[in-house]
Amino acid sequence: MAYLVESHFHTRCSSVCGKYYPEDSIPIYIQNGYSGVVVTDHYVEDYFKNCDDLNWTGKIDKWLEGYKRAKRFCNDTEFTVLLGAEIRFVGSCNDYLVYGMDDEFLYKNPYLNRMSVEEFSRLCYDNGFYFGQAHPFREECVPANPKYLMGVEVYNGHPNHLNNNNEALLFAEENNLIMTAGSDFHDTPQFCRAGIYFDEMPKNSKQLAEYILEGKIVGLKTSE
Repeated sequence: MAYLVESHFHTRCSSVCGKYYPEDSIPIYIQNGYSGVVVTDHYVEDYFKNCDDLNWTGKIDKWLEGYKRAKRFCNDTEFTVLLGAEIRFVGSCNDYLVYGMDDEFLYKNPYLNRMSVEEFSRLCYDNGFYFGQAHPFREECVPANPKYLMGVEVYNGHPNHLNNNNEALLFAEENNLIMTAGSDFHDTPQFCRAGIYFDEMPKNSKQLAEYILEGKIVGLKTSE
């Protein structure tokens, strides 16, 4: 049996561009044969500036709300909710998917988005996290230096953007990078358009990163 996981999923709770609460979107994923989602809400400077009245613990409490709400909703089901992040570093329009961080790490390490790509890449290698660029050939984005990346989202399912997925695939092939696919779910048009398959379902974010880095992705779902 192959387990299908949505690798790029936003919530209304923690991503200002998200339109659905987890309890409204996750049932649709279950109906479409998914075994889990990775909540990758936006970890960006504007988000943290919008809660300037909170200390760092309060900011992360608020940022984790979408993930924790999804976990609570799925608590008595076999559907798995995993923690991820879509991080954008200050001064750039590029987005990156990160898997492997847990709550404790996020509380202890503030403002990761203020690091450089090189610094953050080193941190990910040191901690066993997965670090890959999301939609590197979307209109406003540029591909990062591949020596700092572990992988690339070669298929982004958001139909409202010009993602140039074929170029992302070629970039991954040329640089021997891990390939992922995700719906980039925010709203109805992005429901269940992509994902990654595993032979064994990862139980947490750390295991998700391990499976990806160990080459245990067995296939990609795309809507093309």
